[in-house]
Amino acid sequence: MSNSPLTTGTITTRRRPIDSVEYAEENGNGKVNIGQHHRRIMSSVNSLMRPGRYLSRWIFGALMLLMISTMFVKIILIHLFLRVNATMTSHHDFLQLPRHVMHAQNSEIWANLGSDKFYKCIDRSSIKTRDKSMSNGYILVHANGGLNQMRSGISDMVAVAKLMNASLVLPMLDHKSFWTDPSEFKDIFDWQHFRKSLEDDIEVLESLPPSVANVKPFVKAPVSWSKASYYSRDILKILKRHKVIEFTHTDSRLSNNGIPDSIQKLRCHAMYEAIRFSEKIEQLGTKLVNRLKENGEQYIALHLRYEKDMLAFTGCNHNLTQKEAEELRKLRYKTKHWKEKRINGTEKRILGLCPMTPREAAIFLEAMEYPSNTKICIVAGDIFGQNGLKALQERYPNVYYHSNLATEQELKPFMQRHNQLAALDYILALHADVFLYTYDGNMAKAVRGHRLFQGFWKTINPDKQNFVRLIDEMDNKKLTWNEFAIQVRGLHVNRTGAPNARVVGNFPKLEENFYANPFPGCICLRPKQKSR
Repeated sequence: MSNSPLTTGTITTRRRPIDSVEYAEENGNGKVNIGQHHRRIMSSVNSLMRPGRYLSRWIFGALMLLMISTMFVKIILIHLFLRVNATMTSHHDFLQLPRHVMHAQNSEIWANLGSDKFYKCIDRSSIKTRDKSMSNGYILVHANGGLNQMRSGISDMVAVAKLMNASLVLPMLDHKSFWTDPSEFKDIFDWQHFRKSLEDDIEVLESLPPSVANVKPFVKAPVSWSKASYYSRDILKILKRHKVIEFTHTDSRLSNNGIPDSIQKLRCHAMYEAIRFSEKIEQLGTKLVNRLKENGEQYIALHLRYEKDMLAFTGCNHNLTQKEAEELRKLRYKTKHWKEKRINGTEKRILGLCPMTPREAAIFLEAMEYPSNTKICIVAGDIFGQNGLKALQERYPNVYYHSNLATEQELKPFMQRHNQLAALDYILALHADVFLYTYDGNMAKAVRGHRLFQGFWKTINPDKQNFVRLIDEMDNKKLTWNEFAIQVRGLHVNRTGAPNARVVGNFPKLEENFYANPFPGCICLRPKQKSR
């Protein structure tokens, strides 16, 4: 007979291995048979561990174990990270984990400190309007230097022409400075606006009239930082005698202070209103500003004057290699009109007379609580040194220039025209939400003064001497980051563009520059309203 269960009338069943762990079988007395239960469990485990027979279940169990282990490890790592981050004390490392990126943005860091107590006061008195029927002669001028040195010099020459009741021929621009830009006055400035804007003060001509075209000009290098009387008395005598006078320089021809109010007002009118850039420069500059400010965003214009010419001129070489420092030294000795040759760059830096390095600028911005996602627009030329902007970009990655804000086609008309590119930077700096300059050069002075004139727009004037001292102390672990940042902010409470009267000194070169701060002179305090 067959031994088949079907033929014997009994049924054999195979219990699922998992059933053994779902319940424990009781014996006839209702008690749990532990021995049988243990044997069934071990039998089930052994069955489960046979991959050949139960492959899918074995894989499922392994995956579950891996997932649980991974979650456990993640929890441990997160816990450790939070503990390390909470106890971090290495505040001396500039490239540490972000401190302020998660902080709520502080609106105070963007706020202007202007006041409705002040207003522009450059309107001319009617008695000061020129007599258009007469002129004492004609002035030819060579505007020397870069863009902003030429602008301030031209403004001085407008005032000089007014003092002598002379006609001013459109200035000739410097083509021999560091950048050797071949641009003429009409290429950079709106000459028609310049002439029209000044017509009630002086006559502006494109060229000498035929009556004096053949007259040999009297060539003169006027004395620097002169009082008004020098021109209205001494130089006027020469002009009347020769009819045409040619000034070889225009920079710093008038003193900062001790000038008649009407002349000071005219200097501001010329600098901030009459000298307007050409239409093509103004249009592209406005486009670039709008691109930075799209969706209501804000940006800082950073005048990072860490450029080859400025470093060579000042003798500053902090953060550069020995080879780079030697390259700058050779350039300084090669440039004849730079009088100072042997310079101790370390001493100049300690005195606060060097441009900030990119690293110093980044640390300064961080100490002033600008978050790492802040837009930074560099309004300067190429940064010198093999590391370039690396230290700044590691902390503030949103860095822009006119070259990456504009298209190649938009910039094509300005290529190799460095003064025209500088004019684009000037527009970007003027209309920035914050302007920070790292060296008090001609552009810094011009933009700062213009922003003050416009209503005390936020402009940060770093106290570099104290800042250098503090950053060196922090690097030498004498200050923690928090101690350093608190002191930096404290130093600059009154250095962010609020109304402060121009500082007068014993020597013109040591005074605060008139074009850097036209208050007093072109900005006035509103008279108090009488109470009814």
